Amino acid sequence: MMKAIARPRQWQQWVCSSCLSQRSAPARQQRRFTSSPKSAAVEFEPIIPASHAPPLYRDEDNTLRSVFDYPRFWREFSSHAGGVSVGLFRNAYLKEPRGFLTFARVSLKKARAVVAKVLAASSVQEYRAIVRDLDRLSDILCRVLDMADFVRVTHPDRNMQRMASMAWEMVYQYMNELNTMTGLHDQLTTAMANPDVTAVWSEEEKTVAEVLKLDFTKSAVNLPQKYRDRFVELSSEISAVGSAFVQEMAPDQSVVILPSSELRGMDTLQARELTRGGKVHLPTLSGQAALALRTVHDADARKHIYYASRTASRRSVELLEYMMKLRAELATLSGFESYGHLALRDRMMAKSPEAVDQFLRALAESNRPKAMQEMAELLAEKQKAYPSIKQLDPWDKDYYSDLIRRPLRLTGRQGDLISPYFSLGVVMQGLSRLFSDLYGIRLVPKQPAVGETWHPDVRRLDVMSDTEGHVAVLYCDLFYRPDKSPNPAHFTVRCSREISEAEMAEAWEQSKQDAEMPMFASPEYAANDGMTFSRQPSKTIKQLPTIALVCDFPQPTGYGEQQPALLSFFQLETLFHEMGHAIHSVLARTSFQTVSGTRCATDLAELPSTLMEYFAADSSVLGQFARHHETNDPLPYRMVAQKVRQARRFEASDTENQIILAMLDQALHSPRAAQPGFDSTEIFHGLQRTYGSAPPDPPGTRWQGFFGHLSGYGSTYYSYLFDRVLAQRVWEVVFKSGERGAALKRENGERLKESLLKWGGGRDPWKCLAEVLGDERLAEGGEEAMALVGSWGSTRQD
Repeated sequence: MMKAIARPRQWQQWVCSSCLSQRSAPARQQRRFTSSPKSAAVEFEPIIPASHAPPLYRDEDNTLRSVFDYPRFWREFSSHAGGVSVGLFRNAYLKEPRGFLTFARVSLKKARAVVAKVLAASSVQEYRAIVRDLDRLSDILCRVLDMADFVRVTHPDRNMQRMASMAWEMVYQYMNELNTMTGLHDQLTTAMANPDVTAVWSEEEKTVAEVLKLDFTKSAVNLPQKYRDRFVELSSEISAVGSAFVQEMAPDQSVVILPSSELRGMDTLQARELTRGGKVHLPTLSGQAALALRTVHDADARKHIYYASRTASRRSVELLEYMMKLRAELATLSGFESYGHLALRDRMMAKSPEAVDQFLRALAESNRPKAMQEMAELLAEKQKAYPSIKQLDPWDKDYYSDLIRRPLRLTGRQGDLISPYFSLGVVMQGLSRLFSDLYGIRLVPKQPAVGETWHPDVRRLDVMSDTEGHVAVLYCDLFYRPDKSPNPAHFTVRCSREISEAEMAEAWEQSKQDAEMPMFASPEYAANDGMTFSRQPSKTIKQLPTIALVCDFPQPTGYGEQQPALLSFFQLETLFHEMGHAIHSVLARTSFQTVSGTRCATDLAELPSTLMEYFAADSSVLGQFARHHETNDPLPYRMVAQKVRQARRFEASDTENQIILAMLDQALHSPRAAQPGFDSTEIFHGLQRTYGSAPPDPPGTRWQGFFGHLSGYGSTYYSYLFDRVLAQRVWEVVFKSGERGAALKRENGERLKESLLKWGGGRDPWKCLAEVLGDERLAEGGEEAMALVGSWGSTRQD
């Protein structure tokens, strides 16, 4: 099952290293909507930036801008005269909340039938079908799990959320039973050991077989019963302790109380709101405390705030260390040297903690000179006020960094000067034009059917290929709502998969006989639960990737909602990043859902999305769409260049901090976790002293107790650094750092697609990288390849 690929808040500033923060008014150029008969009812006349699309697609391009920028247009475009609900995402079961339970029950019936077929396999022909059957089994379960996972965290209807959660629990419990079912594992092993069977398997099929076998191994299916029982107990306890670690995370001191006179430099309005009886009460883990560390002049005040914000409660640290010990026991039970060895075997390019160590050490060495230079600049800034000072204190870094960054900020009296050039609709146009240039695909607004979406704000886009027609469905829920998660995320609610004629016939017959199943118009729809599918030139049927993008951008404002949503440069990068995940899901339309889209090596999954951040700052890409929403003037690129310079200031120091955190993740999941005297604080402070250019945390602090990513990213936190280095390399090698319009050239997009993106997880990722970068040193992977990637560094040159 693939959960949402999201950008956790803690990561955002670092992942988007170019995401921190002249108007003229010539005569307004106006253009009426021409893309829909309904536009006649729209009384306002928005500006539409010139389209470079062929005339055939120009109306689609203009409509794309309008459905996001002008709510009245969207309401007209999406309105219905009435009709019967087609079900959420056009899933015929999901016309009302209880349909989720029916969907789960019917899916479990289908799953049990597939399990029986696999267990009964005995002939070579039947064994040849086992990988396809097990992939179908996985898809049947993931159809419910992925849909329910999305609905229970996104849908505004509480009853729908509740039913989705119940359906999720039903299917998840059954999936856990399957993962420890020795019969399925034994049948797969038998098939993989027979040359007459494997001789007819495709490369993708063989990859899926290896992935499925690893999934069984991770579930301890090869262990005696008593050890499997203990494995299940440990897994359950690790999940509970991990949840407690994240939910109960707290500082040792919840509030820092200081005299208001000691907080000179802090925003006066925020300080006044927190003042009681002449003293400012700063919540330790609040945005106000982080602001105070950047702006308060008094070093002693900053010291108090720093100590509090870097010291987790003893309870938090105890939970963290207990979780590490449980994971160490799980690894030992499963026959691994450490939890890191266990975790890195599964869908990871690194394969071992030793390889990760090679990458991180090489990256640290590459990054260190620039990080030391940045620390010298901070010390020089401090010495302007204190000439005799010879060193920085830990609570100085944020303060003096902010002083140096301050002149680079690009704001006017009316706020951000760059956002008027980035209305949401214009940015969506730009993304569609970029994808058209690179991959020959475009985003086309589609009127949703009754009941198809979960909120009126949700826009449906059909992803259309110049050569293959309809290739994916994209649902965009991009506007802020009070009851909605603020975290931007990409969800694949259904993956690509090839559906056989036999499967369609079987689903068609079941729909006629099973009273719980809806009525379907054809065998194709019966096999797809009513959802959209595509017919390939070879006449085969594939279920279409169905994707949801969730963000929290501002709603359009002003009289008649004619002021479109304007994005900051950070929000622009966020949307490009999430669209990078979406385009990966779109282009990797594999025959097996197990390796479809973003279901690739975990430490490769962020490469396409991180790469898209480079496009967001490229002058030729921005020149295709960025126009002032009132004047239609093009964006002066110098404004973007200044934003990028501001964001990259102290980039090496930020990277160094992430290297240390990745090393901490590795150390806590090493054999040390099982040893007496295991002390996470000592480990963290030791790494800071050994690899840090910045002043290390002082004794008495315990920041690692706030490192919530250790719960979900156990031993894989290095992945973001790894993918940032790879994205930079792809940008430089394939797209020539954007020089002479290289970011828009089809041959460069085709190179990336054919060598890497289209494979999903269906091909060795090292071979994909070697091909796209033209570097055979990467082809075999291993420790040497990881060290080579680390040596490339991740700090961009100005």
